[in-house]
Amino acid sequence: MTEVVKRSLRDNTGVRWFVLILVSLCMLIAYTFMEVLSPLQTLVQSTYGWSGSEWGIVTGAQGYLNVFAFMLIFAGIVLDKMGIRFTAVSSGIVMILGAIIKYWAFAGNFEVGSEIIGIDSRVFVSAAGFAIFCVGAEGAGITVSRIIVKWFKGREMALAMGTEMALARFGSFIALFGAPRIANAIDIPTSVLVGAIALCIALILFIVYTVMDSRLDKQLNEDAVEEDPFQISDLKLIISSKGFWYIAILCLLFYSAVFPFYKFSSGLMVNKFGVDPGTAGDIPSILPFGTILLTPLFGFVYDKIGKGASIMILGAALLVVVHTIFYIPSLTETWTAIFAVVLLGIAFSLVPSAMWPSVPKIIPEKQLGSAYALIFYVQNIGLMLVPILLGVVLDKTNPGVNEKTEAAIESFRESGVPASDIADKVQALRVSGEIPMFDYSNTWLIFVTLTVLAVIFGFLLKAEDKRKGFGLELPNIQK
Repeated sequence: MTEVVKRSLRDNTGVRWFVLILVSLCMLIAYTFMEVLSPLQTLVQSTYGWSGSEWGIVTGAQGYLNVFAFMLIFAGIVLDKMGIRFTAVSSGIVMILGAIIKYWAFAGNFEVGSEIIGIDSRVFVSAAGFAIFCVGAEGAGITVSRIIVKWFKGREMALAMGTEMALARFGSFIALFGAPRIANAIDIPTSVLVGAIALCIALILFIVYTVMDSRLDKQLNEDAVEEDPFQISDLKLIISSKGFWYIAILCLLFYSAVFPFYKFSSGLMVNKFGVDPGTAGDIPSILPFGTILLTPLFGFVYDKIGKGASIMILGAALLVVVHTIFYIPSLTETWTAIFAVVLLGIAFSLVPSAMWPSVPKIIPEKQLGSAYALIFYVQNIGLMLVPILLGVVLDKTNPGVNEKTEAAIESFRESGVPASDIADKVQALRVSGEIPMFDYSNTWLIFVTLTVLAVIFGFLLKAEDKRKGFGLELPNIQK
């Protein structure tokens, strides 16, 4: 008698990819809000009088709760213990809560000079809102990675992860391109509000996914929460793996050389390349277009041919070239900046397309939630500390610039200049030389150092793969 093979939802290509698009759109919206302030650095500093250090405090808030309060570790445990559906919906709710607080930071009336624990009140509230949002965003990120493994393992997993990342990067483009235009047409708070409203749509999409996930579990007649309950020993198995640490540190170094670039790129474009503050996000916004096309392509290559560790090394090496171009003080032509951002897009496609699909080759599937959470935790250490370090170095290597800028802002306010016009007037003073431009060259040495270290850890990971036989250089698709 011929045995009938039971097919599930994930065996249906159309349904499988529908699920992928569903959760990818959630991450697209999350990344849009993640970068909503990034192209507004010069505008925010000119409007509210923030220093480079204060800007670093806000942009570095991504790791405050995730790192110091161990919220990412907690999210991984919750994911493995409570399951995908609970974690997805709760992450969406937390993102919305953080976004509302961040909106209040810019829309609320704060007394000039007021402080909370020694930090400007508006800066503190903005950082707090962003920190809470990032708890939800990182929780959503590890949940979506786990979702893709569940629906695509043994199939086109790297292509699926590459597609998800490509759509998420498009969210970065929306923020980089759209936020300055909304801020210039209306105001800065409205830019934040639009992103917060979009997060409500992401929550609805997560709820729709839970229906699909529930149907799949019923078809498979499995309850992973009961069959594989979380054990502390699972964490011990993960952290004892040298391969895990190589990929986690590579992740920290690589992403610390990319995401903080978003936060400081508009200032670099204005001060080094002479770009108008109102369109300072346009050149960095090119970056996601390369990733949209190339990340799925490189994922497809990994699925079919393999060479995952080699792909990561190549991407890290390209990033060294990118940040060296941004560092060299004599390279100030606009086309140079565009060329470097295009290269950055290629590098940003290569490493993630191979990195995230490689984790299931190193760590057993039942521990993946905790493994991804630990990697995101390590990554967040860099995403928290590097922007703060960049802001401090920027201030220390540009003495007097902040003081002159703040004096000019206060003078314009006392003269009755509308808040929406202050940024343009401050920039005019910079162009005329009355206020010095910021010199970003010393600041960018931090990026160069991070990328060189990333290449080294890429080679260490490849050597460990040869010793342990993880299969990082082998194709993902099982024939």
